[in-house]
Amino acid sequence: MLLSRTARRVPQRSTSTSVASSSTLPLYRSNLPQIFVHSRGYALSVTPPKAIKGMSLPRHFQGKKAYQYNWYTRILESSTTSPLIFLYHNDFTAQKLIKLRRDISAASNRSKPSLSSPSPAGVPAEPVAEPLLTVIRSSIFGAAIRDFPSVDNADVMRMTDGVTGALAVLSLPVLDPPQLKAILRTFDRNVPPRKQKTEEELQKELAEKNADPANPGRRIKRSRQVVDPELKVLGALLDGQILLPERVRDVADLPTLQTLREQLVGLLSSPGTQLAMVLSEAGGGRLARTLEGLKKGLEETSGDVPGDVPLP
Repeated sequence: MLLSRTARRVPQRSTSTSVASSSTLPLYRSNLPQIFVHSRGYALSVTPPKAIKGMSLPRHFQGKKAYQYNWYTRILESSTTSPLIFLYHNDFTAQKLIKLRRDISAASNRSKPSLSSPSPAGVPAEPVAEPLLTVIRSSIFGAAIRDFPSVDNADVMRMTDGVTGALAVLSLPVLDPPQLKAILRTFDRNVPPRKQKTEEELQKELAEKNADPANPGRRIKRSRQVVDPELKVLGALLDGQILLPERVRDVADLPTLQTLREQLVGLLSSPGTQLAMVLSEAGGGRLARTLEGLKKGLEETSGDVPGDVPLP
């Protein structure tokens, strides 16, 4: 009886309040910008793994890691016909990453190579695939590129020297320098390089961070973090060769493959054309003109000679 009276005196908690608080929490968090937070910022390492007791070499992945390893291997195998662009990205929100993919697609469509069929019917060929941007896991991708036979690991280490953090790979459908140049220009325009902060700006930020709040005892007003993304081209992989950023820019400045073929054909055919012109002038035109001039000269000479002179 005493226990029952005590139970009546204890106020019961309202379940509606707890449900409301738990339901409003995700909605409040959803308004904040979603940032890809990488808890592990490993570098792209191609050095052979150390032998650990109980682990056999070469290492065989299982489950999700095996799927990623096979996926990255297929991406590397596609570099024999199409280039792979290695990118370093940092502080990208989900919205900005989606916008970057759309900008890459728009840039590739503006300078997409013409692959229409040369047949008289004019039937277009198969549509060209879009560039594919893949955010990679550096540890698994490093194992895949280390086992790829046609890539020099020393060049990969030179390309990723001092780079730690999130990496991505941009797979282009074909090697088209104007398309590559348009994509690189899109990177520079939409994600400009970060400006180095001066010493005064760093000291000002530190002072604001360590300063006392304006209204002590009150809750600090939450504000959205201003995210300044960073994107940098590390290099490219084309037909087993690692290209550093300088060479990638040089390849982007080249004309199209069709233009190069036309220039090569013109260069090879120019000596033959000149030789044919010389032979045609010496063998046909000049000889005909020479014979015509000789004929006229003989006619003029024969016309000046008098007729038959009677003998005495």
